[in-house]
Amino acid sequence: MSLLPTAVLARHRLALLVAALVLMLSSAAPVFAQDDATPAVPADNSQSAPAETGAGVPGTYFGPVPSSVQRELIGPFQLLKSGPVDTANSTVTLPLYLGHMPDGTNVWYILTDTNDKGNADALGLNYSAKLGYAGTGQAVRNATLGTDAKLTFESGTVDFSPELAVKPGEGDNAFPPSVATPGSVGDDAYTPLVRLTNAGDAIYNAPIVAFGTDADQLNFCGGSPNYSIVHDDVLSFCPSEGTVTLALTKGFSFGRPVLYLSTDANVESVAALESATLAPALSDVQVGTDDGAFSAVERIFIATNGPTGADNPQRQGLNSAIVDGDGPLNVLGGIPTVATDYSPIWDANIYSWTQEAIDSGYRARNIQEFEILGLANLGWITGPNGAPFGSSGIVINCPIVMRLL
Repeated sequence: MSLLPTAVLARHRLALLVAALVLMLSSAAPVFAQDDATPAVPADNSQSAPAETGAGVPGTYFGPVPSSVQRELIGPFQLLKSGPVDTANSTVTLPLYLGHMPDGTNVWYILTDTNDKGNADALGLNYSAKLGYAGTGQAVRNATLGTDAKLTFESGTVDFSPELAVKPGEGDNAFPPSVATPGSVGDDAYTPLVRLTNAGDAIYNAPIVAFGTDADQLNFCGGSPNYSIVHDDVLSFCPSEGTVTLALTKGFSFGRPVLYLSTDANVESVAALESATLAPALSDVQVGTDDGAFSAVERIFIATNGPTGADNPQRQGLNSAIVDGDGPLNVLGGIPTVATDYSPIWDANIYSWTQEAIDSGYRARNIQEFEILGLANLGWITGPNGAPFGSSGIVINCPIVMRLL
């Protein structure tokens, strides 16, 4: 090591202090529901606190959030604009689309991202130039646009009948889980990425949320959906209104709290942990290339053994998430308004704190990519079980929805 442990500790704690201060300097806009008298208190400190915290004036005295003037500045900013976001409950309500297989089987899906910049702006989707490089092997399936403005998908089916099951591992660590069974499983051809072969060859991120069912079977407008026929992140499903409401996952991107969807993964255990659909064809996406030429991916950083405890302000990682069910607080790389390299297709870099780091008291919540890369360079984190730090080969479809700061 080129630095003494005490210097590393001071540097890491300083980074955490700066990050905490940034999170406290949140916008004046009420991200969380509150009454007229008492500022709302976030359920945990992974999201921003009210700006008036510790101040001698109420929130009404604060000016407009900087992000309302320029989207790159500090403050909440909705990235996926095709439907409303409920930040208090971490949900998004999106348009629900109906397409078909060649035999007429119903395919219910959502749209989140595309490499067609004009249509991304027109539909309120995320623009991702990187999706243009995702079509390696079977990672993108084809669809044609019909005269009825509906898509016919050439391949890719999803079975929603399995029951989602995750059980902690034995011993001191909950990860890896002893049981991890996804609640929806795609066939070998399934991928959420779709190319419109007769409409400009644009690629869309179109995760399937129900398959092979009629509208009258999916009337869950008031909630309480039947998870044997819909995606496990669905909270309400309303074909009559053309909407579906889905749960969002909390995380960070370059120190800013974010909300994102987690819809598909190429590995069974990760699909289960993410309440996502197993999408085998995503395995054909090239990983390990990050921001190199022709890369289709961005990196997501997932801790295995971060600090645990539902009330721990440093809480993070799979050990905690498996036990308390509140999500691992993953760290995403570039997202729109923060960087130019966004992709909804994430290359999972799974990491573990070393025992030396834990014994030295260095383990804490990480909230931005280069903090993690620095810790890896210093040897305080590695891949699981001491493996080299880097790509795990796991691919996760996580469309970004909102930046909260």
